[in-house]
Amino acid sequence: MARLRTRKHKVVLSRSVGGDAGITVILVLLGIFMVLPMVYVISQSLKPLDELWMYPPRFLAQSPTIDNYRDLFTLMNDSWVPFSRYIFNTVFNSVVGTLGHLFIASMCAYALAKIKFPGGKFIFSTIRTSLMFHSTVTSITSFILMSALNMIDTYWAVIVPAWGYTLGLYLMKQFMDTHVPDTVLESARLDGASELRTYWTIAMPMVKPAWLTLIIYSFQSLWNAGSSIYIYSEQLKSFNYAIGQITAGGIKRAGASAAATVLMMLVPILMFVITQSNIVETMGSSGMKD
Repeated sequence: MARLRTRKHKVVLSRSVGGDAGITVILVLLGIFMVLPMVYVISQSLKPLDELWMYPPRFLAQSPTIDNYRDLFTLMNDSWVPFSRYIFNTVFNSVVGTLGHLFIASMCAYALAKIKFPGGKFIFSTIRTSLMFHSTVTSITSFILMSALNMIDTYWAVIVPAWGYTLGLYLMKQFMDTHVPDTVLESARLDGASELRTYWTIAMPMVKPAWLTLIIYSFQSLWNAGSSIYIYSEQLKSFNYAIGQITAGGIKRAGASAAATVLMMLVPILMFVITQSNIVETMGSSGMKD
């Protein structure tokens, strides 16, 4: 019999050393290919203005400089609304909108997936149908509803629609259908656990991959949101909108625009890097034999 290879006293798959090396090389090449767009964006932000318009364009900056970032922060300081206000608006909307969407979507998904009640299938069919309509199609109806609820030109005009985003509910419901066994929930109910406790202490840990992915998706969507038809006050507008206004000054602000692009993508990337290991780990361990 072929001997199993060990690594740090653990039995590993019986692949050859050459096979491991080949897989490693392929993964490294794919990783380099995927990171190239990020490297290019960072390189663009470090190029002086003459290099930004060089033809043919160069991938890496020949004379790196941080002048673009200085210009960007100078433009920020010249804004009549404190730039910290734009940052606060974006962070507040992103955090509150993401957390609210997570709790509402997961609780509704638990009810639809694991509690039998009259009209449940019809409600889920309605939710599934709503995925066919783009937000642009329903913008007029949404504006009328927001106006009737006195939410126009308030934080709620951005946060409440994020709470009701049906795609997150649909994904959570599908994940709970396949990854939360009914027998486990029945055991908890027989032990006297309430539905709320069963949802929070049993169902939610089992669907950790789903809600971690939902957090990343929802946060990134809110963080990158620009101008809104529901917000008129300059004091309530987002960081992305402010950056767009600053960098809309034509060719001479191309460097500041490249620097702003890097700043805008840093937070979503950092958030993904922090949660990536948890997503991979829970995806690998979420299977459960009934």
